[in-house]
Amino acid sequence: MRTAVHRPLLAVLVLALVGLAGCGKGGPSTQSAGSGGVGTPSKLAPVAVQGAVSVATRNTTRLGGEDVADDAAAVARAVYPGLTAATRPTAIVLVDEHDWTAALAASVLASAPTNAPILYSEGETLPTVSAQTLEAMHPLGAPLLGGAHVIRIGTAAALPAGYLARQVPVGAAAPTAATIARLALALDGSHPPRQVIVLAEGASRPLAMPAAGLAAESGAPILFVGHGRVPAATAAALASLHRPSIYVIDAGAISHRALDELRRLGPVKSIPTGASTGTGASSPGAAPGAGATSSPPSAGAPAAGAPAQGEAAVQNAIEVARFTDGTFGWGVKEPGHGLVFANVGRPLDAPASALLSATGNYGPLLLLSSAGKVPSALVGYLSDIQPAYAGPQFPAVRGAYNHGWLIGDEGAITAVVQAEIDSMLEIVSRPAASEEAASQGE
Repeated sequence: MRTAVHRPLLAVLVLALVGLAGCGKGGPSTQSAGSGGVGTPSKLAPVAVQGAVSVATRNTTRLGGEDVADDAAAVARAVYPGLTAATRPTAIVLVDEHDWTAALAASVLASAPTNAPILYSEGETLPTVSAQTLEAMHPLGAPLLGGAHVIRIGTAAALPAGYLARQVPVGAAAPTAATIARLALALDGSHPPRQVIVLAEGASRPLAMPAAGLAAESGAPILFVGHGRVPAATAAALASLHRPSIYVIDAGAISHRALDELRRLGPVKSIPTGASTGTGASSPGAAPGAGATSSPPSAGAPAAGAPAQGEAAVQNAIEVARFTDGTFGWGVKEPGHGLVFANVGRPLDAPASALLSATGNYGPLLLLSSAGKVPSALVGYLSDIQPAYAGPQFPAVRGAYNHGWLIGDEGAITAVVQAEIDSMLEIVSRPAASEEAASQGE
């Protein structure tokens, strides 16, 4: 008789190798990934477990590990396994994980045509998982950046031998974001965007998180304003775009005066549409003086002002996912979409996962206020967009499907919650309208 072995649910879910790469240091040999980039590897570079393995259910895939460097590496490897020239990035973005505003602004570099993955440094140190992932992806080099393989933002972390870097200096939030916006414009062949996303410099990080995916999907750069004014760097960036549409997230953190200044530079709209446009009051949980050197919360930590702030962030992310204005915005109000799920206590997971909003099945970022529970607002939203079929005339095989990317380990989203989300994304049988009417008439 066998002895029963009890294991956590996470351990018995299906393990899927992202990018077909071997875990650890025993990766299988492979042919060259194509020309360009650094050298011609005889085999895939070693990648740590957190950066190579995902946990999959029917309708969800978990990427990442216990910290943001692991999460960013896993997302990068899912999108760029590096086995062919088509599955190697042109360049990657390396940003200091202690620089929240630079990381958030860098999300626009995940948009087309560059589609650059983001990896994290720890100050001037390159984590092992980031170094291994960089080598595994084997970037081709960006011709518009003199062949640079790495865009380093706010970090001088040493790179593996042979990789060329383009350095982007950082400072205060507004000038840093404006510099990144100019870089994105240059990489897009100088095709100026017609939209920008604007946040307050001290905006709540959980409320700002959905801006990362929206910037990656749309190519709209993220710019920052002060509470009471529009900084010169932001004003200059907006003026150079010749009255773009300005979409403000968390408008309550921006004063009437600053909003009036923005309106002189382009039409202003708030996301969500019902948000206050300039009360002069900072958002709850806003990080005072949040700037280039502020440290991120620890992994899995609750957001400031939780649980109220967390619930507000959950609802805000849903509103961003629903929002549409012409061709701008997600407009996700029906089945058939990719969705990205992250914990509000890990704000750097938003830039890390931005690439999933600009490649594959293009998913908006949705948030959980705690690791162990699906918020009621999110339950309602997923119910609204749950796929359904009414066979036999409209069988499941002809239906639309949702897929969820979950970011981080069980400290961010538990395995039980992953299973619950999987069920909420599953296509279900529902009677056709005529059948419902007939049954009600009986």
